Order: sequence, then C-alpha cells, then structure tokens
Amino acid sequence: MALMTIEEARPAPGRGAPLFALGFRPFYLLAAAFGALAVPLWIAAQAGVRLPVRIDMLWHMHEMVFGFALAVVVGFLYTAGYAWTKLWTPRGKVLAAIAAVWVAGRIAMVAAPPVVGALVDAAFLPVAAWPLFRVLKQAGNMRNMFLVGLLALLTLANVCYHAAALGWIHADPLAPVHAAILLIVVIEIVIGGRVIPMFTRNGAPGSQPVQDARRDKWALVLTVLAGLAWIAGLPAPATASLALFAAVGQAVRLLGWQPWRTWRNPLLWILHMSYFWIPFGFLLLALAQYGVVTGSAALHVLTVGALAGLIMGMITRTALGHTGRPLKAGRGETAMFVLVQAAVVLRFAAGVVPAWRDIGLVLATACWSAAFLAYLAVYVPYLTAARIDGREG
Repeated sequence: MALMTIEEARPAPGRGAPLFALGFRPFYLLAAAFGALAVPLWIAAQAGVRLPVRIDMLWHMHEMVFGFALAVVVGFLYTAGYAWTKLWTPRGKVLAAIAAVWVAGRIAMVAAPPVVGALVDAAFLPVAAWPLFRVLKQAGNMRNMFLVGLLALLTLANVCYHAAALGWIHADPLAPVHAAILLIVVIEIVIGGRVIPMFTRNGAPGSQPVQDARRDKWALVLTVLAGLAWIAGLPAPATASLALFAAVGQAVRLLGWQPWRTWRNPLLWILHMSYFWIPFGFLLLALAQYGVVTGSAALHVLTVGALAGLIMGMITRTALGHTGRPLKAGRGETAMFVLVQAAVVLRFAAGVVPAWRDIGLVLATACWSAAFLAYLAVYVPYLTAARIDGREG
C-alpha cells in the first residue's frame, strides 16, 4: 500500500538542481506549460490562423495523450516509484536527459519531417519506462510491475499511431489514440481506487469510504471490455450494453467512496468530481452508439473531465507533499480545480449543442489554459526550489 502514502516519501539527502531532484518536478512543469499552450494552438489552427508549425487534428489528438498526459504519468510514476521501493528513480542529469527526450519529441512532432518526428517521439516511452522497470525489479515490487506493462502497451499504441499516420499500415490513426486513452483510464481506475478512498478517509471527518475488491475488479473488467468494443467497432448493441454496465459499475464504486463528504476540502472534491466523469463518459459512449450524442462528446468527457481533472488533483497534491508543504488547497488551487471543471462542462456543451459549438470551444479553451497557467504561476517556485523541510526530493 506504499502508493497510498506517496506524499510521505522521504528520500535520502543528495545534491543537484532542485528541478531534477525527483520526477514530478520537471514533468509536472513541462506538462502544465505544454497543456496551456497546445490547446489554444489547436483552436487557432481550426479557426484558420496560419501557424509556423504543423498542427492538425491528428497532432491535437496525439499530443494531448502521448505528450501532455504521459508526461504527468511518467512524473507521477517516478515519484511514486521511490515511495514503493525506497530506491531512486531517475534524478539529476539522468532525469534531465529523459525530460529532454520528451521536449525533443514535442518539437519534432511540429517541426521535423514526419518520419523523424515519429522516431523522436516514439523514443520517449521506452527511455522513460526502462528505469522504472529496473527499480521495481530490483526491489521485487511485482505488485506495481503491471504499470510498466501498461507503459509498454502505450508504446505499442504510439508506434501504431505513427505507422498509420505515415501510411505504413492500413489503419485509422485515431484507433491507437483511443486505445491509449483506454489504457490511461485503466491507470486512473487502478490508482484512483487505491488513493481516493484513503485520502477521503484521512481528510473528510466522519467519512467511511467502502472498498470492495470483487466489485472493483468487475467494474474494471467491464470498463476494459467496453473500451475494447468501442475501439474494435463492435455492433452498437454490444458496445452500448458494455459501456452502460461499465458506467454503472464505476458509478457504484464512486458512490461507495462518499463523495458528498468532501465538498469542504478542494484537494478531495477535485478527485471525486474528476472520477465522476469516467462513469458519465461511458454512459455517453453508450448513447453515442445510437447517435444520441457524438463519440467526440464522450471522448472529451473522459479526457478533459476525468484525465485532466485527476491530473490537476494529483499534480497539486503530490507537489505540495513532496516539496514539504501542508496538504491544503489555497485560493490558487481552488481556482485551478474550478477552471478545469468549467472546461469540461463547456467542452461537453460545445459537443452536444451545435449552436454553442464555437463559443463553447473558445470558452472551454480559455478555462483550460487559465487552469494550467495558474498552476505554473503558483507551482513553478515550488518545483524549482528545494524542499522547505530541508529534505531531498
């Protein structure tokens, strides 16, 4: 259960630039900066603004998953990896080099020839996953080794995307992106099931979150099956039924965690509210099979709502804990959380009300970027300075 105490990890003293003392520091900073910039660039490109770099719909889909989201995933796993094993994950010059590979991938995807961009981008996940694998193997931590397997599957999805985008295989390039989103949802479900009830129990007086291993397993299985049916393009009745069962399973799971007891604590309600978008997203996925809503509406609820919301909840919480600060949300954090939730509501409205599409996209983008710019304004000083308690990390 070491993951549950990620905020309490206490690395041994060491030296080096604080920015590269632990994985969350550079990757949270890079992801927030990239997220704040990438979505407005995409909206500008959609509006017909001529940009000096190559930006299209495929770029947007790919980069928000394999660029933005995976930077946070890697930063989180490097940080959690120490808590699990008490062995160092990459830091110092090694961590800086891995972060540089990620940056090179983002630049190559818009400025390099497509083949070069694909090669540079595809290098990041293997380079990032290998040190985590070594640490878990050395510690004998088989319980969390499945996450390395998920990173391997994400690598495969990324390679398939590039092969399809370059015309090397006859496939829709969006299918691997959808598969990657499903894999990240699985990570959210597993990690969320470990930490959200514990955080709630500790941070919401009087709460008694329920964790049921059998129920959680079925909810996960149904979610994976629904996602696979969606990606494979199975007949609407099959996909819709599985998606509906997945939505119910995840909703029951969330209700067991007693989200209504968290409203006084922003660091808690952001996690519960963001997790809510997983069952709602699968409900929309079921409805999309019959044309009630678009598949894009379901997809953006899962990405802007669940993925980005949980990201914002965790990159604040873990950054506070690992820089030696109290786990308490101030006005800045509360504003970030509200802005992310506003972004998903506005993006959903833009997807289901055609008359609101243009203004909805602009407002959703403004809220999204404001949230991550606020994160940078508050957390750059935290991420680039040593821990205030004098410890390394």
